[in-house]
Amino acid sequence: MTSIAIIGAGPQMGMAIARTFGSHGFDVALISRNRAKLDGLVTTLTAEGITAAAFPADVLDHAALTQALKDAATRFGGIDVLEYSPLAMESTVLATPAESDPSHIQHEIEVQLYGAMAATKAVLPAMREAGAGTLLYTTGAGSLDPLPMVGNVNAAAAALRNWVVNLHKELDGTGIQAAHVAIDVALGGSSIDPALKAATPEAVSAVYWDLHTTKRDQGEIVYRG
Repeated sequence: MTSIAIIGAGPQMGMAIARTFGSHGFDVALISRNRAKLDGLVTTLTAEGITAAAFPADVLDHAALTQALKDAATRFGGIDVLEYSPLAMESTVLATPAESDPSHIQHEIEVQLYGAMAATKAVLPAMREAGAGTLLYTTGAGSLDPLPMVGNVNAAAAALRNWVVNLHKELDGTGIQAAHVAIDVALGGSSIDPALKAATPEAVSAVYWDLHTTKRDQGEIVYRG
């Protein structure tokens, strides 16, 4: 049986990715901070015939995140795909480049980059041993084309993007795919940038399946609809 661990699982992209992979027979491990919300998502997926389980953890707590991934691997016999896309807007102070204090960017670095690094270290050894696996990391398109109003978030997203593209190069030839997905659309029509085209999470989630299956040579996809 194959499995995917979705870190930062929520009702939009997380559920769309879960459904996309679940419809292809994947077991789904959902990881985020809120147990009650996770349980609701698991109930919904189970009703749709997808095997899913909740593993609560905060990406800022690397030990807890590592344990959650270990528990998911034990539950499902390993983790074949890791998807990383935590969103913590309630704890994020948006700041332009000129307004940003180091603390504004440090928090985002810890959520986006350091959490991704911890998650990767938790699953990569088993993938190396198997000679197979997929590592997918999500940001907004501000990682490539930043907006001043979210300058601190964009700076951390750009750091994650750089790290992922470099990881893709490092893992070339190992059978393990690492790739960055930049979402340059307004999911559900909601965005701080009114110029963005609207798209559904379900449309975007197809990109993740393509990277896992037919586009394993690509280190990055920018989704613009």
